Amino acid sequence: MRLSQSEAVTFSDLSRNPKAVAEKAARLGRLRITHRDAHDFYLTDADRSDQRDQSLLTASQVFMALMRHDASARALQLAIPDVFPWARHLADREVREFTVELVGALSDAAELDLDRNAAAVIADWRATARIKADPDEYREAKEPTEGDFGPVEITE
Repeated sequence: MRLSQSEAVTFSDLSRNPKAVAEKAARLGRLRITHRDAHDFYLTDADRSDQRDQSLLTASQVFMALMRHDASARALQLAIPDVFPWARHLADREVREFTVELVGALSDAAELDLDRNAAAVIADWRATARIKADPDEYREAKEPTEGDFGPVEITE
């Protein structure tokens, strides 16, 4: 969900005029607080946040229940390329694995407040699809390797 510029204020605005910022957040339901030296955050009504959490929990429970039934699990697997077009580069077995991992990660987000797991599952499978989409890169990735290639730099 993208917010317009009017739905965001700076951390300095919050520091200088907390009452006005709180009123704006209450009126909008959720207000992005931008911070020059740190991650942005949201100021939101606790009831609204609780409702979002409940919605995620309900959706997660529905997906988990669907995964327990073969026909429903197949329907979820068929829907994955509609949601993630890059999944067309994955084999059927991989789409099935991605679906199971994604539903599990969504359950973790809902049940355990582990929000980053779903993003990691998506990023990992997207990277796999990216390599498989380029025949030369995929062929190179499947070649055996030897030795230590040194430290890995992680970028985000």
